[in-house]
Amino acid sequence: MRSEKDFSGMAALSICESMLLAMNDHNLLSEREIVGILRDAAKTHESAVVADGEIETHRAVAVLINRIIAGGNSVRRPPG
Repeated sequence: MRSEKDFSGMAALSICESMLLAMNDHNLLSEREIVGILRDAAKTHESAVVADGEIETHRAVAVLINRIIAGGNSVRRPPG
């Protein structure tokens, strides 16, 4: 069963994705800048120094962010 923490994380991801899309749509941030933000976030989690029980969570978050970058998930629109 999912916890309230899971739902909070999903909501935060959705809100942030919408904000990044809006910033790109309004020419406030370029796709390159948005991808840079995502890469910075992934690196933060990849290099996190935490207690043993939390490192897997940080690694999983980094993997998710890197999948978003690689997959062209809505922020990275296909050319055309």
